[in-house]
Amino acid sequence: MTSGRSLCYRDAKLVNATVSRLEAVSRTGSLRTIIMSSSVSRRALFEGLGAALALPAIEAADFVGAPTASTIARGGNSYVNSRKVLLWENTRKEFREAIEGGVLKAVIVPCGSCEQHNEHLAMIHDTASVTLVAHQAALQLYPQVMLTPPVSVGISPHWMDRKGTLSLRRETFLAVVFDICDSLKTHGVRNILILNGHGGNQAPLAQSVEEFRSKLGINIQAHSYWRAYSAEIIKKYMESGVVPGHAAEFETSFAMAAFPERVHWEGVDYEKAKPLLHIKDPASAKEEEKFAREAKLASTAKGEAMIAIAMNWVADQLRQMSANAAA
Repeated sequence: MTSGRSLCYRDAKLVNATVSRLEAVSRTGSLRTIIMSSSVSRRALFEGLGAALALPAIEAADFVGAPTASTIARGGNSYVNSRKVLLWENTRKEFREAIEGGVLKAVIVPCGSCEQHNEHLAMIHDTASVTLVAHQAALQLYPQVMLTPPVSVGISPHWMDRKGTLSLRRETFLAVVFDICDSLKTHGVRNILILNGHGGNQAPLAQSVEEFRSKLGINIQAHSYWRAYSAEIIKKYMESGVVPGHAAEFETSFAMAAFPERVHWEGVDYEKAKPLLHIKDPASAKEEEKFAREAKLASTAKGEAMIAIAMNWVADQLRQMSANAAA
């Protein structure tokens, strides 16, 4: 499975970081316009600015299972409209031509949750994070991969004593995921990656994926995106040493990098909130306190590093699925 290169998450973040540093030096306030309208190629621009400003780089070794240059046919500086990898944004004509023409090789089914994420993160976090990783991986492999709308409510009975959490019964959740896979099979999709972003979904999916494969007769894999992180990567980037945790250092860093508008520290005082929470399980309450402290270790830079590693790992899983299916 080859990849097209898109102007996407990492590039946009690098533009913003570069502009911020340059503006701090020049104080002209106009460099964003200059960069975005420059006739210099995007890759050359980033490489030149990165070298000049010594922008931090993620080491190649951190991309677990990252393909080498010999296994990737990059699309140069081409721009890919991000809607093209979103199944729900495609027309039936576009999808039909992609699958019948043999261009579309795999589809990602993102699965998340809508549940409490302590006092400071939006409840959509798991769904938003897994969808972002799936989206960026699909863009890397355009036009060979699309993603479906996410399954946005998961299995969360363990959080039902925290207000706002929504939960599905195990059998309901699995039936929804199976029916989505069945729909894709009906349309000719032969490779499906169920990509999970919520801990409560992980074991049920792992226990059910073989049954899904057997019933549908196609190549289906199920992984949580944090499988991308080796012990060495976690040690390098997470001071707490915990991934994924819950609304702690990792997830807060992810949100700060990807969607800071979903991080709300304003008015948050965990000590004052504790008497209002009425958490039934003392062990769970103690763990939540620990995660609340660890959330303060979060940073945008950590989130950017972890997102980049995850999206490359997912892209590599899709390459392997496609290669195994063709063998």
